[in-house]
Amino acid sequence: MSDPATETKTLDRHECRACGYVYNPQKGDSRSEIAPGTAFADLPQSWTCPVCGARKSVFQNVGELEGASGFKENQRYGLGVNGMTEGQKSLLIFGGLVVGILFLLSFYGLQ
Repeated sequence: MSDPATETKTLDRHECRACGYVYNPQKGDSRSEIAPGTAFADLPQSWTCPVCGARKSVFQNVGELEGASGFKENQRYGLGVNGMTEGQKSLLIFGGLVVGILFLLSFYGLQ
């Protein structure tokens, strides 16, 4: 049985650093007669970019089609809020607004 992590990794999109063409394994490459579902690693070494003719070594992995590229890798950066759920972020934002409004209203009690 194949490893799901390896299977997902091999079906990542790859972008040509020379011209920006993105090889999508779900679509393949009709110009070079590459069938849909062919992983980038399974492309022949002689395969070149259909737009600019760059070699396979010029391509860079840009991640899966479904998600934003690099999103999972970048969750550990920032001020700690990248790892929070949507509900936690909402609580932080609106809770901060409520505390700020209460702070401003407390100035009326200074008289």
